[in-house]
Amino acid sequence: QVQLVESGGGLVQAGGSLRLSCVPSDGSTDIDDMGWFRQAPGTDREFVASITWTSGHANYVDSVKGRFTISRDNAKNTADLQMNSLKVDNAAVYYCVATTRGDEKLWSHGTQVTVSS
Repeated sequence: QVQLVESGGGLVQAGGSLRLSCVPSDGSTDIDDMGWFRQAPGTDREFVASITWTSGHANYVDSVKGRFTISRDNAKNTADLQMNSLKVDNAAVYYCVATTRGDEKLWSHGTQVTVSS
């Protein structure tokens, strides 16, 4: 079973930056799009950003526009989420999600992002 391997979470002060990365565990699964959701305690999981593999078209939730940037490397089959100017309320478990060419949904185990004031 292919899974998504995510890295890059951690602790940062408000105003700081973190970069998340995501890759299929086999490194070769054909991807249609990849993105991130996040879930803070007591809240529903919410969409953060996504990017299509072919065109590189990106979408963001309004609250992160101008601060977060999603990118992909087709050759490495990876996606990154660069998070700048982090706010305390950005703290959550961030989950990478991908849609494969076979229309299968893959999820990562999640990585904790903690932002201190």
